[in-house]
Order: sequence, then structure tokens, then C-alpha cells
Amino acid sequence: MKSLDELRKIRDQVRQELELRSGRYRAKVVVCMGTCGIAAGARETMKALLDALAAHQVTDVAVVAAGCRGFCEQEPLVEVQVGEAPAVTYGHVDAAAAARIVAEHLVGGRTVQELVFR
Repeated sequence: MKSLDELRKIRDQVRQELELRSGRYRAKVVVCMGTCGIAAGARETMKALLDALAAHQVTDVAVVAAGCRGFCEQEPLVEVQVGEAPAVTYGHVDAAAAARIVAEHLVGGRTVQELVFR
């Protein structure tokens, strides 16, 4: 740690992680943002997810970044966990797929089967 800004950044990250565990969110979306994911478009996927959540006025879903999951050929990977249900991992998630995941899975409650990573 070299500066007060770095310490603040760490503090904010820890607070965010604690909020995720507190149960204030009904769902969590994890976007894999390792170098392979970023190269495959994970930043655009993350933005599309956030835009779609805003468009649907969904405020009780946490969207977080994670590292590489080891399935580079399936990137960008997105994991969705709603409540205590098992997590669903989606592969090759571009902006259009992100919009479908929000509309169908997070809003509509139905897994988008053709996008599920197998």
C-alpha cells in the first residue's frame, strides 16, 4: 500500500463484499474478468448487464467481477445466482445475451437454456 487512495479503495471493496453477504440483494451476477475474459469482451458484457438492469429498473441485484475460471474458450462467462438456487453459468455472453439474461433470468425467473455453459 503506497497511498491513502489505495487504502480507501481496499476499504470500499471490503464494504461491497460485506454488503453482498448481508443478504440485501436477491441475486448476484459474477462476470469473469480475467485477461482472457477481458480480451473476449467481458467489459462490454459487464456494461450491457448494468445497462439492462437499469433499463428494467432492477436495483436488488449485485454485479461483481471475478478472475478467470479456466474456461477461456467460453469467455465472456457470467454466473447468475438467485437466492439459494444453484448458480447458473452462461458462456459466450455478448451484449445481446446479457440483455436476455437480465430480461429472462433475473426479471422473468427462467434460465436461458441455450446460453448455459455446458
